[in-house]
Amino acid sequence: MNILGIDIGTTTVTCLILDTDKKQVIKSCTLKNDSFIEGKSFEKLQNPETIINTVKTGIKEVCVDVIPDAIGITGQMHGILYLDESNKPCSPLMIWQDERGNEIFENGETYAQYLTRVTGIKAASGFGLTTHFYNLKNGLVPQSAVMLSTIHDYLASVLTNEKPVTHSSDAGSLGFLDLKNLCFDKNALEIAGIDPTFLPKVFSQAVIAGKTNCDFLPSGIPVAVAIGDNQASFLGSVAEPETSVLVNVGTGSQVSFVTKSVTCPEGGEIRHLTNDEYIFVGASLCGGRAYAILKNFYSLCAEFLGGSGDDLYKKMDSLAENSINSNDKIIVNCEFCGTRENPLKRGFIDNIGDNNFTPENLTYGVLKGVSTELKDMYTGACNLLENAPQKLVCSGNGLRKSPLWRQIFERDFSLPTELPLHSEEAAVGACVFACCASGIYTDIKASRDALLR
Repeated sequence: MNILGIDIGTTTVTCLILDTDKKQVIKSCTLKNDSFIEGKSFEKLQNPETIINTVKTGIKEVCVDVIPDAIGITGQMHGILYLDESNKPCSPLMIWQDERGNEIFENGETYAQYLTRVTGIKAASGFGLTTHFYNLKNGLVPQSAVMLSTIHDYLASVLTNEKPVTHSSDAGSLGFLDLKNLCFDKNALEIAGIDPTFLPKVFSQAVIAGKTNCDFLPSGIPVAVAIGDNQASFLGSVAEPETSVLVNVGTGSQVSFVTKSVTCPEGGEIRHLTNDEYIFVGASLCGGRAYAILKNFYSLCAEFLGGSGDDLYKKMDSLAENSINSNDKIIVNCEFCGTRENPLKRGFIDNIGDNNFTPENLTYGVLKGVSTELKDMYTGACNLLENAPQKLVCSGNGLRKSPLWRQIFERDFSLPTELPLHSEEAAVGACVFACCASGIYTDIKASRDALLR
């Protein structure tokens, strides 16, 4: 069986073919998601049609001589776009980094703070329904809009020519999901003045959203309902969820583990995985983004000094290795873009002395700062663990490409690290999910066992 997995990330789009018999990715294509468009200073917008065209390019490349038996889809969570009655976009995609929810609403409260207070449910800026609430209050919902959708649910609609539906993993990222009943909280929606009929139907299991009915794939291929990229990354990375903790470093970063609890300590989230499985998630707005900020700083320094800013990541890793055993390290807090709870919070550099303010210590400090932030989230939620973890699974290109960064995480978490069997973990996780949805395997556990071991 050949499964097509698609991952619409913030900066890249990945399409791959997973051969279930060989347990191998036999074709893969990663393209730049070059879809950002200009907006107000607090807006982060992408063009949905540009994204879909990029996906089409990727599909055509990996499906040249392969007809998929099923299709799995994942993508960047939290963001929304509006669709008209023909299921066509009538707005940009407002992504997870959009900060309109941090604008002042009334009485000194931001839109996000107001929603959190009146509903009693966390409503951070960047969450889809926080963005939608801002748009409602400011007359920004297009008159032709009849519903909102995530970008990957919209892709499923393009592939099947069906009205978009959503999985609970994505519904949770929009906000106001009742975790016990796995549906949108009607009381919270009523308080916020959000019409529930404007939201997609929610499925809590691995189901088929429809079958292909488009002009760039053969007809009749089962397309699984799209799943959020955090959960997809978990499904594609963790072969033994009962005894593993997952850390993922992409643009942002997350620490995740399975739990039976639907109650979460402050600073984290409980997200539905599928069926009766939940995961704790501690999410930072800066992961690889923090390292990229430092790289850009070094590039500016190199330009100022007349040097070269080429191939800086390898040079930075090499520098940081010289600092790993230092007893006089710089301390870097990497909350450069704030947190979900406090968007105005900023990072800082501490413990600077006359002998330790060096590029190698600064570089090491940023790597360590990303790890420390996730470790602190993990420590605050350890009581939710069902079993003592035995390993730390490291996913995302940031960790896969940097042995030093994995070593730092290993020291911080006091757990041996392990790389997932497959790279492009989120797209592989979408394949795991699709195999269950299409009946290739009986359930998620069987799908995971077959493809990840």
